[in-house]
Amino acid sequence: MNAIELMMEEHKNIKEMLKVVRRASLIILEENKVNVEDFYKVIKFIRNYADSHHHKKEEIMLFNRMVEEIGETAEKVVKYGMLVEHDLGRLYVSNLEEALKSYKEGNNEVKLDIIANAISYCNLLDRHIHKEDNVIYKFAERELKAETIKNIDSECVIFEDENSNVKDESLDILNELKSKYL
Repeated sequence: MNAIELMMEEHKNIKEMLKVVRRASLIILEENKVNVEDFYKVIKFIRNYADSHHHKKEEIMLFNRMVEEIGETAEKVVKYGMLVEHDLGRLYVSNLEEALKSYKEGNNEVKLDIIANAISYCNLLDRHIHKEDNVIYKFAERELKAETIKNIDSECVIFEDENSNVKDESLDILNELKSKYL
């Protein structure tokens, strides 16, 4: 298993969910309806698949090795770029969850916050994924030792085996929401 190719495939699934989020946000705007249940499913997908499943592989397996082996350039790109964006994405999701909670309690005004945080997350992740696919991963493939990449690939196989239930459940959520919104 090529870990970087797998992460790029996961990006495709995440981008599909971003399309769902945009469509669900547009429905709020056009039809004045918030499907709270579906947004909670989106949050579950983001936290379990995009953040825990995908970002964990990046942060623990790939980025740490890049910093250790490549040095200062990788450290700057990873710590002040990729990890900052991962944290910003987590903030948008947390804010989205708080807005949904407030909406359920009767605060109609937070529809703005639901849309703002959902679309901010989408815009952030779109740019973030583009950078990773076109710059960060290529940099890693070019600069990391072949043995290091082989070790990352092996760790990724183990991680995938141990976490297949999270992946399967998340992809079920994605397919359900895609059939509804896309």
